[in-house]
Amino acid sequence: MSNETLFFVCGIALAVCAVVVSFIGLRVKSFPGKAGPFVALAFAVLICATATFAVLHAKDEDKAKAAELTKADEEAEKEESSPVEEESKEAPAEKEGPAPKPKASATGPGGTLQLAASETALAFDKTSLASKPGKVTIDFDNPAALEHNVAIEQNGKEIAVSETLAKGKTSVSADLAPGTYTYLCTVPGHAEAGMEGVLTVR
Repeated sequence: MSNETLFFVCGIALAVCAVVVSFIGLRVKSFPGKAGPFVALAFAVLICATATFAVLHAKDEDKAKAAELTKADEEAEKEESSPVEEESKEAPAEKEGPAPKPKASATGPGGTLQLAASETALAFDKTSLASKPGKVTIDFDNPAALEHNVAIEQNGKEIAVSETLAKGKTSVSADLAPGTYTYLCTVPGHAEAGMEGVLTVR
């Protein structure tokens, strides 16, 4: 039997004994009489057993929850890595189809964009940026004591990334063709917390 089943069995037995003893005590004036020590011992055993199996059942539940959390973390890691695997699987199919269109040119005036991190929260001061195609530079100011950086990505592929620093300024540059890109902080957990935005080049 599991600790949970034994806990419920002991609990039910304790409740039944309490009801029976109360019923007999109301019907028989001399009860428990000489049987008093045995009745007390029976209750003590049932109470101890119930408490023991309650503690063991609680420990089993903690272990089960820990196992569930571990499994959830593993599934989350698999989901994070799956986009890369899907892209690699789809690559051969693209070769079999029509020839891909030539990529847009990254020539143009480009531009310099200003971006800053919040001093108190995991956030950038802008959730969108726009620039002309060409060499695009993001000047990044981090006034916080927590380290941040800024990277430029497209379709999950990193194009360029700045240095990671706290209470300082840095920049990142890349030759970008017209399209939609993502800028984000690559410090683990920061982008998920909101440190990302959309960079439109047109």
